[in-house]
Amino acid sequence: MKKNTITKTIALLCTNLMLMAVLTSGCSVASKKEKSAAAPAESKPISVEERAKKTEANMSSGRNTAIVQAAKKVGPAVVGITNKALVTDFFNRTQMMERGTGSGVIYSEDGLIATNNHVVAGAQEIVVSLPNGKTYPGKVLGTDATTDLAVVKIDAKEPLTVAEFGNSDDIMVGEPAIAIGNPLGLEFRGTVTTGVISALNRSINLGERKFKLIQTDAAINPGNSGGALVNADGQVIGINSAKVAVSGVEGIGFAIPINEAKPILKELASKGKVARPFIGASLIDKEVAEKYGINIDLRGGIFVAKLYQGGPAWKGGVRPNDIITKFNGKKVGNVSDLRDMINSSGIGSSVTITVLRGDSEVDLTVVLGEMPKQ
Repeated sequence: MKKNTITKTIALLCTNLMLMAVLTSGCSVASKKEKSAAAPAESKPISVEERAKKTEANMSSGRNTAIVQAAKKVGPAVVGITNKALVTDFFNRTQMMERGTGSGVIYSEDGLIATNNHVVAGAQEIVVSLPNGKTYPGKVLGTDATTDLAVVKIDAKEPLTVAEFGNSDDIMVGEPAIAIGNPLGLEFRGTVTTGVISALNRSINLGERKFKLIQTDAAINPGNSGGALVNADGQVIGINSAKVAVSGVEGIGFAIPINEAKPILKELASKGKVARPFIGASLIDKEVAEKYGINIDLRGGIFVAKLYQGGPAWKGGVRPNDIITKFNGKKVGNVSDLRDMINSSGIGSSVTITVLRGDSEVDLTVVLGEMPKQ
């Protein structure tokens, strides 16, 4: 009896062990099936573009701001520009070396790029780097040192993203400003910095001409030059140019208003230069006289310090020591206003310049010429 009981117990134990083995095997099979089913999903990593689309689809309105949308819209149109030139090394060997990098903005489907003159100045070779990493040789179509603008062209084998130009005459102080470019080199390509429009119609001296600029506190560092200043609608309202880089000064950057830049870019692309009228005279107004401590009675006008022999003013009868008081009958008291009047008249125009010569007021006819290339 005892022997039978032991036998039955052993048989029951064996049966339970076999059942457990089957169940364990079944779990193992199911686990392998699950792993097999999951394997294909792991073998297809999500691309950066797909991840970005997925992220954007799930973004709240608080995150997906106008700045995000503007950067997404304009970023692909902002390129890197590398300036290369031949240099001689210590061993008197000549080789092509990188002289510097800057930024540019694609503004036409056929590969026209707006940038700064100082970005491409002296270049013997230009390399344009697109945001996707592809590079193309660039050709400088034209430069203008006076406004620090230049046009570069590339022949791309792919469709290009073109930036939309806005209206810089409609911008307001305090509205968002977004700077896009490549500060400190291409390692930081596509950097986006934000701020506000700090001031409008700021004038700084560019060569011999005062030029109106947009002031912003968006960070603009070396390498941002030629990049885009963008509004919250994703429109380019300026080409980043000058930056006050003085110890203790921060948050003061400048951009060339796009409405001022557009006709210049058009002329550079078609003619390679900007033709400007001039009278051929070195002039001193009240501001210049005070700045350099020149003691002279201007009698409300502009003093003619020097004339270019054979220039338009000389041919028209203007002489050194004359004081210009009127231009086409309008009173003029500073050089900046006079230059604006000259520029609006155009090359070849006959204008009337009124001068004080001693105590006599004389009207002279001057035919405006083309400013020589600087």
